[in-house]
Amino acid sequence: MVEHPPPADGPGAASPETPVPAQPTVALPVIGARPTASPGRRPGRTLTARAVLVTCAVALVSVLVTALVAVPLAVRGAERRDQDALAAQARLAADVLRVRSVRQRDAAGDRLIRQLRAQNVDVYVVRAGAVDRAGLPRQVVNRVAEGRNVSGRRLVAGKRALVEGRALPGGDGVVLTRPATPGLWGRVLLSLWLPLLAGLAAGLAAGSLLARRLARPIRTAATAAARLSAGDRSVRVPVEPPDEVAELALALNGLAAALATSEGRQREFLLSVSHELRTPLTAIRGYAEALADGVVGADEAPDTGRTMLAEAEHLDRLVRDLLALARLEAADFPLEPVPVDLARLAADAERTWAGRCAAVGVPFRTEIADRPVPAYTDPGRIRQVVDGLLENALRVVPPGAPVVLAARPAGSGPAAGGVLEVRDGGPGFTDDDLAVAFERGALHQRYRGVRKVGSGLGLALAAGLVRRLGGEIAAGHAPEGGAAFTVRLPADPYLTRTSR
Repeated sequence: MVEHPPPADGPGAASPETPVPAQPTVALPVIGARPTASPGRRPGRTLTARAVLVTCAVALVSVLVTALVAVPLAVRGAERRDQDALAAQARLAADVLRVRSVRQRDAAGDRLIRQLRAQNVDVYVVRAGAVDRAGLPRQVVNRVAEGRNVSGRRLVAGKRALVEGRALPGGDGVVLTRPATPGLWGRVLLSLWLPLLAGLAAGLAAGSLLARRLARPIRTAATAAARLSAGDRSVRVPVEPPDEVAELALALNGLAAALATSEGRQREFLLSVSHELRTPLTAIRGYAEALADGVVGADEAPDTGRTMLAEAEHLDRLVRDLLALARLEAADFPLEPVPVDLARLAADAERTWAGRCAAVGVPFRTEIADRPVPAYTDPGRIRQVVDGLLENALRVVPPGAPVVLAARPAGSGPAAGGVLEVRDGGPGFTDDDLAVAFERGALHQRYRGVRKVGSGLGLALAAGLVRRLGGEIAAGHAPEGGAAFTVRLPADPYLTRTSR
């Protein structure tokens, strides 16, 4: 994972990098409201069809419930009107029969009885507790004779009828009956069927419109997803209410933008990696051609061989880093975490890197705690991370600027884990750089041609390794003026359990 600068000029050395032409700006089309229907759609299985069916069912149930509630109310209302009309007629009949003159009473009573019978109303006259003709229930006669009025429904002559009785002085009275209206329920239903049918039709129309309104943005989103899967990263979905549809559109638009950004970075990464791979290959090929043509003399052969070996090792490291990055997320990526003393690991790294830094005029120092710094990690992998971070630091620091390797406990107890830190006095990072420091090729793309940069693999691989080991890695600003990389590693699970 270590990153090396390009080789010195020599036979077959790589030419200056040809700038990559800028990609033309393409206007982003917006999906219309009439997306292409997906093939194989079966009737009745679409959201529109189901929504219409559900709305129809709801409208039908609403109409039935309305009918069940409205029809009895209408029937009772009609019966109440008939009962009130009969009560008014009973009061009128009682008033007529209250006249003092028997002749006047009989004459008026006869006329009233004829008029009422013409209206399908039967009149029973009670005199001294006896009714003038049969058919009236005895309970009604007794109640009127006792001076009490009667109102309600009774069986009169074996048929259900409306009854209104009014008591008169001396045990007299008058009782009016009218047969219950036959077919009242049917007439009420006939009068209500048109409003109920209109309500059902309105429910169906509203359900159809609602279903189409709900299904349209979903079909639009499905079309956008299909275009995304086909590789069209310029697709955008219009953001419109309601909130759920707007959230779906925003999510798809964000996905499209993220895919476009990711693929753009991948292309840039591949371009930079291909350049890094081409550099040692070009050097090896140039020196090999020089040897084959006899350009390199016998006294220059050892130096040429060493250069070719160094470039081959550089190429081998690049290939190993690429393979490690490709396998990093795989389940079978080999990791062997064990209890590790980070102080000893930093001391071992010092013996390797002190000489390399001194050879290029860079002071190297360590800040190691005077006691063990326990952590639970893979010592080989974490040493790979440390070497990669130190390699990056050594590449960018100028002569005389320091490189620092620190190891310290993460907390007061052994269960807190440990921290490794690599700092340098180089150019460092901007705040914007910190957000993309561990993305593959991001810093390489920003600073290529500005300052020394590697392939962009080292930091991405270091971040991936640390996360797979259960730790955390962060980039920041160093007090020495350059960049600081802090690696926090977990503690030994045994120490964590025993410290509780």
